[in-house]
Amino acid sequence: MNFTTFILRRSRFSRTSSAASKPIGRIAKVAALSIVALGTSASGQSSETFNSYLPKLLAQSRQAGVSQATLDRVAPTISLSESALRIERRARGGGGGPNRRIPPFTGSDEQRAIIGKRAKGQSKYLQLRPIFDRIKRDTGVPAGVILAIYGKESNFGSYTGNFDIPSVLASLAYEGRRRELFSGEFIAAMKMIDRGVPRSRLTGSFAGAMGKPQFLPSVYLRLAADGNGDGEADIWNSEADAMVSIANYLSNAGWRRGESWGMAVSVPSSLDRDAVANHTVPQRCPRVFARHSEWKTVAEWRALGVLPKSAKRLDDGVLTTLLEPDFEGKTAYLLTGNYRAILDYNCSNFYALSVGLLADEIAG
Repeated sequence: MNFTTFILRRSRFSRTSSAASKPIGRIAKVAALSIVALGTSASGQSSETFNSYLPKLLAQSRQAGVSQATLDRVAPTISLSESALRIERRARGGGGGPNRRIPPFTGSDEQRAIIGKRAKGQSKYLQLRPIFDRIKRDTGVPAGVILAIYGKESNFGSYTGNFDIPSVLASLAYEGRRRELFSGEFIAAMKMIDRGVPRSRLTGSFAGAMGKPQFLPSVYLRLAADGNGDGEADIWNSEADAMVSIANYLSNAGWRRGESWGMAVSVPSSLDRDAVANHTVPQRCPRVFARHSEWKTVAEWRALGVLPKSAKRLDDGVLTTLLEPDFEGKTAYLLTGNYRAILDYNCSNFYALSVGLLADEIAG
């Protein structure tokens, strides 16, 4: 018995069985008739095609509270995104193993992009200054950091991606490597449609991130905000909504009002790095945080000979960790808790450093 015959028989059976079984039958029938793309799971489960996986994902969505009307409307529009899978596999393949050599930050693409984005960031600040003044008053998150993330994520809104988000997330969930993550994001995307976000608006990156701030659907549901008072959180078309949403994200991640992200410092060759090493291994992003020292106040670091390299200063009592991205003898950074909020957005030291430094450039 082929899959389509099985699904159609199941659908006919559902019409004569209990009311609770009807939604799943309709979902399966729509999927069987409308989804024509086939594939093989990258996890090696060749017996499961995309067509056989999709009804399960739609049923999960229904069980999670997504309306039947939304699922009936969206199911025929979903197809396997081979291009998203190819890009994701290529990006994953470039990650290297746990012992790969970490390249230097100095001269990296992240650092070079800072100067290239400074002028555009400053121009955007002048254009949107009333919004940033309101954000700073309400949340304490400075314009420079918001604009640096905006510049990094979507080049100030000039490219937000044109992949169909429901198809991308269904495809990545089917691929299987991070099924729990992407099936959850697919369900969140369905809930967005349930809440009134137009289906046509759900476009973004090959990995499911959307709009000017590149939010995943679950992040959108939690933190996207209306910045212009029109009753919508339109992170695709409204810069006011996007800026307030980024600030909302950072505030939710623990941004501390009135505190910088960090500053560049010089480290003496005499510093005993073993004595200041961090021996706590976090569950999230352990490779990223493994490069950070233990926490000390700025005054305690100064007593060890760790001194600012520019006019920028942090108060003596601020707790910071030391990061030497290019290892010993090069520019290092003392990082505050606000740096951790940036890491929450994208858990990469190169990303967070470039955001912090670009923020300083934009602020002038």
